[in-house]
Amino acid sequence: MKFTVRVWRQRDAGDRGGLVEYEVDDITPDMSFLEMLDVLNERLLTDGEDPVAFDHDCREGICGMCGLMINGAAHGPRAATTTCQLHMREFDPRRPITVEPWRARPFPVIRDLVVDRSALDRIIESGGHVGVRPGAAPDAHATLVDKPSADRAFAAASCIGCGACAAACPNGSAMLFTAAKAAHLAEVPPGQPERASRALDMLTTQDELGFGGCTQVGDCATACPKEIGTDVIALLNRDALWRVNS
Repeated sequence: MKFTVRVWRQRDAGDRGGLVEYEVDDITPDMSFLEMLDVLNERLLTDGEDPVAFDHDCREGICGMCGLMINGAAHGPRAATTTCQLHMREFDPRRPITVEPWRARPFPVIRDLVVDRSALDRIIESGGHVGVRPGAAPDAHATLVDKPSADRAFAAASCIGCGACAAACPNGSAMLFTAAKAAHLAEVPPGQPERASRALDMLTTQDELGFGGCTQVGDCATACPKEIGTDVIALLNRDALWRVNS
């Protein structure tokens, strides 16, 4: 198959950047989207041109580095799928494909499709931990965790930190990410002592970094490749208000 691909090219954060159109041949339906970009880059290198810079690592839908805006959708058209797990059979060769980087104020473009997502790391640093007290570790079964709480904690912990929620949100909000990172600790006993302060600290850091406010549009949950629901946002807000009012 042959595809027309419009790729965002930008030398650095100071460059204005723009879309550049390429024709990519010899693409099979079973190729992943990143493999298609690999084919494009091989051709560019052969022609003496700069390859398209994009983030990737595991290519197994685990690390979250591969996030791209594809035809205006975070990670592309298939729900619950990361860019690296998206296959070319999802696209019509007769229609052009537009590929852009994440669009959010705290995600400055480094080059082409690569953005700086370290803002997400700073949100985690502000509260994504539990206090450690000295002493012998208790037996694993000494503190019981009910099944519903454990299920909610595991669901929230599935967040891979790709940033699709912020990129998809019309306000550029990272609330789904922040809430997921707080919720998986809020649902288990070790996270209880700092639960309320953690929520407020992470929200404060998120606002300081320039992420937008949440207005419950819901695009974040739609774009999330791990299908994390907006219920974690309600939990985060409740815990933060508990801290403010205590």
